[in-house]
Amino acid sequence: MKLIVKSARRLLGCMLLVSLFSCRDSLNVENGGSAPEETLQQYIDEVVSGNDQIQGMMVHLESPALGLSWSGASGVSDIKTGAELTPEQPFRIASVTKTFVAASILRLFEEGKLSLDDPITKYISAEHAGILTNGGYQPEAMTVRHLLTHTSGLFDYALGSQVYATKVKNDPGHRWTRTEQLQGAMEWGRPYAPPGKEFHYSDTGYILLGEIIEKLTDKSLAPGIRDLLDFSRLGLRNTWLESLEEAPPGIPDRAHQYLNDTDIYDWDPSCDLYGGGGLASTTSDIARFYYQLFNGKVFSQPSTLDTMLEKTKFPEGQQPSKQDYRMGIELINIYGTDAYMHTGYWGVQAVYLPKYDTAIVINFITGGNIFIIKKIISMVDSMHSGKQEAGNS
Repeated sequence: MKLIVKSARRLLGCMLLVSLFSCRDSLNVENGGSAPEETLQQYIDEVVSGNDQIQGMMVHLESPALGLSWSGASGVSDIKTGAELTPEQPFRIASVTKTFVAASILRLFEEGKLSLDDPITKYISAEHAGILTNGGYQPEAMTVRHLLTHTSGLFDYALGSQVYATKVKNDPGHRWTRTEQLQGAMEWGRPYAPPGKEFHYSDTGYILLGEIIEKLTDKSLAPGIRDLLDFSRLGLRNTWLESLEEAPPGIPDRAHQYLNDTDIYDWDPSCDLYGGGGLASTTSDIARFYYQLFNGKVFSQPSTLDTMLEKTKFPEGQQPSKQDYRMGIELINIYGTDAYMHTGYWGVQAVYLPKYDTAIVINFITGGNIFIIKKIISMVDSMHSGKQEAGNS
């Protein structure tokens, strides 16, 4: 009987999803007078029950303009045990870490400890500069700015080929070092382009930014990021650099995450740790950080955020990238609405919407796609419209 009910719920959910994503007009939300929190929770419940690919989903919406600071979850935290997923559970945020790393570098820039156009050889070890030179690069021509904007030309050790992924899957307990990963980038692929010429997403550049943070703070990466961004002041109580510092006391068990059918819960975090990824956090902490980043709480000078969000410049005559990546964050457009976004490999999506002064974070235990955050953005739009109409009446 349970199977029949579950199948019926999935059928209804699939019908709902088809209707949601079939056209732009269908994205208008009619909540029948329900509270926004109820509408959001109902939606994520329907997504999970109606999609076999999505076993669990967590959402946080941070929108003071709507009077909302809401977290929700649906589905399971662990497919094997069927443990219920809760909104407070942390998870590996993967490349969303890059926004935190870029902001940390820009804090060093504010403090006058570096120039964005300094060559990276000023800050990285002689050993790592030598590895780059022997790999066919000119590290003295690469700048901090190039690393931040993925225009260094560095081959991506993580996703540039299947070599690294295969090694990690075959030996998930291996403790990787930054040097191993940098050497891998030299061995597993060739330079993409000369520095500053083209955009090519590269975790390799961000692990070098992690090294720069360590160098200029004279600390290991975990306290370096934590102190530069002042996690305590920002209220980031459930965010930590996994295995490089202790998890916060009393925090719930980390949610399981999956690569296809493989549970990566016990994979050594060093496979994605040194700047390109590595943070574990919650949807609420990430959303809180994104919201405060765009509301003058992270940087001491407003102009620093302007620098972070500057459009990347390419040489005259050079075709700019279709991916509008800035410094640790990307500008996208969703149904005419600008959104600053970063995604994480394990199913994380973090978005800030300037039009609505709202941050949204989603973590999928499995599956997931861009359509779901589009739907939630449309719900935010409807909530704002409803609030404006109520104010005008």
